Amino acid sequence: MTEISLEGTKKGVISVTKVEEPYGPKSGTVASIGISLSGDTEKPDWKVHLPIDNLDEVIAALQSLK
Repeated sequence: MTEISLEGTKKGVISVTKVEEPYGPKSGTVASIGISLSGDTEKPDWKVHLPIDNLDEVIAALQSLK
């Protein structure tokens, strides 16, 4: 897991991890991105799962926001 300090908060973190079979056997691998305002990566306030096959497009879209 990678943890990134969440800008604009005192303890907040962004956590990024790879989860295999998140929805049971044979479900696709995802990148899980969590936001925790309290710094508790085990119980994020928000979470999104992105299919690994979509990562290149999502990364490109995020880069275009800069």
